[in-house]
Formats: sequence, structure tokens, C-alpha cells
Amino acid sequence: MALAHDRGGSGEPLLLIHGIGSQWQVWQPVLPALRAERDVLAIDLPGFGESAVLDGGRTPSIDALADAVVAFLDGIGWDRPHVAGNSLGGWLALELSKRGRAASACALSPAGFWNHREHVFAVASLRNAQTVVQKLDSRLESLYANGAFKAVAMGQLVARPDRLPAEAAVASARNLGRSPGWKPTLAAMSGRDVHFTGGVDVRTPATIAWGEKDRLLLPRQAERARRAIPQARHVSLYGCGHVPTWDDPELVARTILSSSRV
Repeated sequence: MALAHDRGGSGEPLLLIHGIGSQWQVWQPVLPALRAERDVLAIDLPGFGESAVLDGGRTPSIDALADAVVAFLDGIGWDRPHVAGNSLGGWLALELSKRGRAASACALSPAGFWNHREHVFAVASLRNAQTVVQKLDSRLESLYANGAFKAVAMGQLVARPDRLPAEAAVASARNLGRSPGWKPTLAAMSGRDVHFTGGVDVRTPATIAWGEKDRLLLPRQAERARRAIPQARHVSLYGCGHVPTWDDPELVARTILSSSRV
């Protein structure tokens, strides 16, 4: 299927995949550094940003979303790009590696390594976040102009809300509240048995980088990722939250680029 995207740069191909409720613009802080060395393509997943929901009302499970990304890559003639993703996008980066469709994979705080209580906590946090931004939609500009409100509203996702411009926070919140893919995707991710499997099949070079101050997918989940995929490089993103691109663009870009230098 066709996916909305933004493309630029030169060099080896690099695909960027955002997390649930997000959109390709979450990568904007790191795009200049990445595009200096890579042909970068940042996509909107089905039902988010400017991309339509999956064809035929298909449930947006992790396999279905991976299928959609693979179909998109086939359509543009990319066989095995480097892939980097955050949260749900990080899980998808690992899935593309398992399918042999990634030259390398860099997963930033990837979903899927939770235990039951952590899974319930993450789903409830995300559901509550969407409810709040929907109710406040008409007031988001004025609310996010207040630094204290922005710090509270974004504190679970970013460690340094002061580095997140108000307009970017508004766009992120509005996308979360209005995306037609939000509820079906969150429902598909909410099943009791939904978790990452098949770490042995991650055969391409892989990096798993966890935000030291991740308050959504707690950093202790990094140890489960280490046990599941011991062949990967495991690093901590110091001073970064769950969505690290605004917290430390230089560190995130360096982590992605070093992962793709294979």
C-alpha cells in the first residue's frame, strides 16, 4: 500500500519508522545529520499522519503493519534498506530484520519486551493520553504555549520537554487525537499474548538503544531485549526519554548512523 512519507539525502537507503500515535515528523530533529550520509525515507504508518488505514479493514497487528511496510518498500524498489524505528517502529525494524528486509536494524526503546503489568501500564497510559488530547483539541495551542503544561503533558514521552517546540508538541498531540489508526492499532497491541518473539531470527546487524529516562516502556525492559537478542549491540541513550529525538538529536543520529555502518 502507499504510505505518506518524506525523503531526502544521499547515500545508502535508510528507512525511519515512528511509534504508535506518532508521524514521520517525529524524526525532524535528526534528519539533517542522517541525510548528510544516507538517503533517508521517513514514513507514516497506516492510519497515522497522512497514511490511510490498512486496506480492507485488516487488523493492524505487528505482522500486518510489517506486511504494509514491505509492500511499500517493494513499490519503491528498496530491497534491504537500513531501518531505524522508535517504540512500535523499533519492533517493526526488528521484524524487517527477521524477514531479511533490512541491511541493519536500530530499535529505539522498542515495544514488545514488556511483562504483563508493564504492558497494561503502557496501554493504559497511551489510551489516557489520547482521551485527554481529544478533549483539549481546540485549546492545544494556548495550552502548549505554557511551558509548565507542556512539561507535564509530554513528560512521559520526552525527558527534556523544554527542547520540544510548542508547535511540534501541538502537532504531535493533534495527530494522536485525530489519527484513524489509533484505536485499532492500540487494540491490536493490547492482547495479553502480544510481545516480541523470534530474537534468534534477527540475523542482520542490530542495535537496541533504550532511553535512560523512558517513562512509558521502562528501561528495565532493555534487559529482556538483551536476553532475547544477545547478538545485538545494546546501548543506553543517556538523558533521553521514550521518544528521544528532541531530547538529544546528536546522540540519536549518531546511534542510528553507527548502527547502519556495516
